[in-house]
Amino acid sequence: MNIDELTINTIRILSIEGVEKANSGHPGTPLGAAPAAFTLWANNMKHNPSNPDWIDRDRFILSSGHASMLLYSLLNVFGYDLSIEDIKNYRQWESKTPGHPEYGVTKGVEISTGPLGQGVANGVGMAIAEAYLSNKFNRPNYDIVNHYTYVLAGDGCMMEGISSEAASLAGTLGLGKLILLYDSNNISIEGSTDIAFRENVLERFKAYGWQTLEVKDGNNIEEINNAICEAKAEKNKPSIIKIKTIIGFGAPKAGTSAVHGAPLGKEGIKATKKNLNWNYEEEFYVPEKVKNYMKDIQNKLQQEENKWNELKKNYAKDYPELSKEYEMWMSGKCKEVSINTQEFEKAVATRQASYTVINKLAKLIPNMIGGSADLAPSNKTYMEGEGDFSKENPSRRNLHFGVREHAMAAIANGISIHGGLKIFVSTFFVFSDYMKGAMRMSALMGLPVMYILTHDSIGVGEDGPTHEPIEHLASLRSIPNLTVIRPADAKETEEAFSYALSRCDGPTALILTRQTVPLYEETGGKLNKGAYILKDSDKNEPDLLLMASGSEVELIYKAAKELKKIGIDARVINVPSFEIFDSQNEDYKEKVMPKTVRNRIAVEAGSSFGWHKYVGIDGKVISIDHFGASAPANILFEKYGFTIQNIVESSKELCNK
Repeated sequence: MNIDELTINTIRILSIEGVEKANSGHPGTPLGAAPAAFTLWANNMKHNPSNPDWIDRDRFILSSGHASMLLYSLLNVFGYDLSIEDIKNYRQWESKTPGHPEYGVTKGVEISTGPLGQGVANGVGMAIAEAYLSNKFNRPNYDIVNHYTYVLAGDGCMMEGISSEAASLAGTLGLGKLILLYDSNNISIEGSTDIAFRENVLERFKAYGWQTLEVKDGNNIEEINNAICEAKAEKNKPSIIKIKTIIGFGAPKAGTSAVHGAPLGKEGIKATKKNLNWNYEEEFYVPEKVKNYMKDIQNKLQQEENKWNELKKNYAKDYPELSKEYEMWMSGKCKEVSINTQEFEKAVATRQASYTVINKLAKLIPNMIGGSADLAPSNKTYMEGEGDFSKENPSRRNLHFGVREHAMAAIANGISIHGGLKIFVSTFFVFSDYMKGAMRMSALMGLPVMYILTHDSIGVGEDGPTHEPIEHLASLRSIPNLTVIRPADAKETEEAFSYALSRCDGPTALILTRQTVPLYEETGGKLNKGAYILKDSDKNEPDLLLMASGSEVELIYKAAKELKKIGIDARVINVPSFEIFDSQNEDYKEKVMPKTVRNRIAVEAGSSFGWHKYVGIDGKVISIDHFGASAPANILFEKYGFTIQNIVESSKELCNK
């Protein structure tokens, strides 16, 4: 057994022993894909175990996140800060080796993966970021930004629609530094992939505009290495390498679904070790030969960074301003930007206000990029004069994702986590359903992605119930660490952007109207409280609390005036963000919504779900807990009770007037 084979088997054995000790996990892919992963990491990938955060490292994404033990074993053997004790602690409480790779938990893990297919889209995002940044900063003899993105994905990833969406866009954009290693073992949880998946994946990717390569023996590291080198030589197309592997290679039940997602058992491990000619008795053992071999590889990898550091030093001398800008972008910081100065002079839809703000920001924040899922003219997200990012011109700032919402959100995660760029993406609010899986991952990883979601209610009107969001506000508000903001007017829209840009620990969703909303004298400078008194009653203790978000603020504002005429003194509370308000101290919350005032009405042209924590058991929510209809917006608001008259009547009933 040569040293490469011994090292590969070390990775295999560590993986299956980790799964066995946890009595949980997936041993099949680590056994089958270890040769490909090792060959990539040892011979082709630019990385530095002693500095996992090196800016110009190649990125590696394990899209098949269930095979996390493969990644952890690689990290340990290659000398990252992941010990044998960490391997033994696989899937345990507060361990550095959780069941699926988690960004921020384990050094060397580039992004959280597990929802299959998302890793492919994340890789497309990282490759977009690399293409944009290299075009921006590289100069003759100074390839400061020059790295590849590698994705290891399996049959399950290929089945998921998101990978098709993302791969199609990657081919269109000619992302030549994106390389996908397709671990093709023809097995899924339910058995042979023939039961549900018989397509020719390489022909599909060829149609997308990818270079397609194939390795017919997943244990032949020379063929794997040659294929990776060939993929790297193709600069104008992304590449997919289909590597034919045997799931659970070496195990008694290799090639079957039995080795996919369950420990091999003591006898199974014993037989696997015998089949792999593993002659070491000690568990979780890394042979000295392997340790010494890996030290040589680590030294070689360190030299790669040393060369880059020298290049960067000379770059700073020859291009000092550009070098400073590069450092600022990659630090995640940007120039202090005060955007809350726009003078809006008339009532506009908040999506139109968003357009004004985005184009102002484009001039103030040079590393902001973004786009829409083929809806920029409707979402109002186009940055004028900034051009369209394309294969031919990757220096432009408007991204066109096509009608690919799920991939768009996961691509945004890849762009954000890569570093260097501030990203926003947009679509109609109702289509956030398609995006939710990736939005959830934004929140889980704490990525500051901005989601601009327009056409936010039954105000969509004639488009009808297929396009009218009902449950969507409640759905997004339920995602931990996602801040949802539904501004009432143009000024608050600008503040919402300011809040989103200042946030570093999670995503923000801006929920914007299609229809025009008033401009209030009382708004401005208060959104950072999440909810506030827009117009107060004349009494020390109001008779009634009226609360709303977005376009419905106009209704409660006007209703309060009518109620005053009949002796009901109401407090008008604007609630642009549940999450921000809930984070305020109890004194402030009590000041805005005193517990002694139990007459409360909330108004929102969406589901009532979530508002009850504010209105209490004595209050009422004027909402729509059913699907909408196709009709002009004003008709729908009237038919469904979103009128001043209905609010007044409901208030009279509540206050016994």
